[in-house]
Amino acid sequence: MKKRASLILLISIMGSIGLAFCGFYVGKAGTDLFNESSEVIIARDGNRTILTMSNDYQGEMSEFAIVVPIPYVFSEDQIQVGDPLIFDKIDAYSAPRLVEYFDSDPCYVREYEKRNLNTPVQPVARFADDSERAGSLGVTIEDKFTVGEYDILILGAEESNGLETWLIENGYKIPKGAREALAPYIKMGMKFFVAKVNLEEFDKSNSNQLRPIMMAFQSDDFMLPIQLGMVNAKGPQDLIVYLLSPEGRIELANYRTAKMPSDVYVPEFVENEFGEVYTAMFENIYEREGKNVALLEYAWDMAWCDPCAADPLSQEELLQAGVFWLDSSFESAPNVYLTRMHVRYTPEKFKNDLMFKVTQNRDNFQGRYIMQRPFKGEITCEVGKDYVQQVRDRQEREARNLANLTGWKYSDIWAKIELFNPPVEIPNWWQRVFKKP
Repeated sequence: MKKRASLILLISIMGSIGLAFCGFYVGKAGTDLFNESSEVIIARDGNRTILTMSNDYQGEMSEFAIVVPIPYVFSEDQIQVGDPLIFDKIDAYSAPRLVEYFDSDPCYVREYEKRNLNTPVQPVARFADDSERAGSLGVTIEDKFTVGEYDILILGAEESNGLETWLIENGYKIPKGAREALAPYIKMGMKFFVAKVNLEEFDKSNSNQLRPIMMAFQSDDFMLPIQLGMVNAKGPQDLIVYLLSPEGRIELANYRTAKMPSDVYVPEFVENEFGEVYTAMFENIYEREGKNVALLEYAWDMAWCDPCAADPLSQEELLQAGVFWLDSSFESAPNVYLTRMHVRYTPEKFKNDLMFKVTQNRDNFQGRYIMQRPFKGEITCEVGKDYVQQVRDRQEREARNLANLTGWKYSDIWAKIELFNPPVEIPNWWQRVFKKP
């Protein structure tokens, strides 16, 4: 199960048979594959943003705290709690997927189709309220209110030592090193959104989990501060960002955005090990790319999908995800383009906060991995002998593809493959007429 740090910072200031994008959906690789991971949804149009932070905190609710730099003092009506199921919906829709194709009977394949069978698979591309005490520490309580199960403060601070001291004195469980991480944001003149759980309100909610926090704000800057989130990290942190825009794909402006390998043919046994395979694949590509890159897992117009790992979000679900520019009549297809990127970050490789840019690129992309199922029926023609060899050659290529994707040993992969070796029984010429009784 994913674990969440007690102090997080996740806010924006703000060849083969077969054709591309089809096949039968078999399985997906969702966010639950990665421990110590966080999810955030950012819906942005122009300089307006609604940001939703998932809070699947595991631990004593009395110890939960969020400290988030924000560009200005938010009013109470700019903050609300959301539906945690929206993260499950958007994850299921955009998750990397495994699909399957089926070979047809080789004895009925036309000549041009036989040539397609021989097309080689391309190689994988590489709150206390003591205002007087707060003032003595250079901390200003700008506003306070309760939203859902959260007690929320909006704080101003003159220096990080005072802010750290105030937080500790008021029962916030913050890690060592927070002072240094807070300092740059104080110098920028930012305010701080601080939330902890109101235990009485949480008990009234009859829920076993915290609901997401949603914030609506305007800012010309389109960034995601991550430095504070690394203060108490024991290792690399995984961040899944779902970016929603009426324009096109969103990329990082200050780090590279690279695509995960896609449209790669893999062995059939991957069906039973897709989670393990995708985790190894991500880690291998992350290493290859130098550990300082955002990996694009999905980019698609949310009006449709092909193949669908889950149904596109409904109009109501898009609203729950913060999409505020929808036509109120709901008569036309929603103009929403989704970018899903996966960032694994460490202090050594991500010394700066994430800065995003919106592009006009609406080309569709998905992490898609393909199993080509051999024909399972009787093979009763001469061309069938060639087909058997072609499938065996294909199995070898699929094993090499998987080794290249994951970094696993080719010999270990090959040992798991059930070699295609069906009997080819060609009847005598008269047996087509003289059938057995």
